[in-house]
Amino acid sequence: MRGSLHLGVVSAFDDARGLGTVTDDAASAWPFHCTEIADGTRSVDVGRRVAFDVVAGHLGRMEAVRVTKL
Repeated sequence: MRGSLHLGVVSAFDDARGLGTVTDDAASAWPFHCTEIADGTRSVDVGRRVAFDVVAGHLGRMEAVRVTKL
């Protein structure tokens, strides 16, 4: 199921774990995994502007997917 498009910035990213957080323009924070970076890379710089969707993840919590670097 496709979520809604959001714009924001990467507020945290742990290269060793491949886990990050993106904060949207409304100040809501969403976790994401490096496999959700749309260009196929496995890292993104903190402070990078991104577009992303928010969906219910496999554990039921909301998370960012299809994270696209802008």
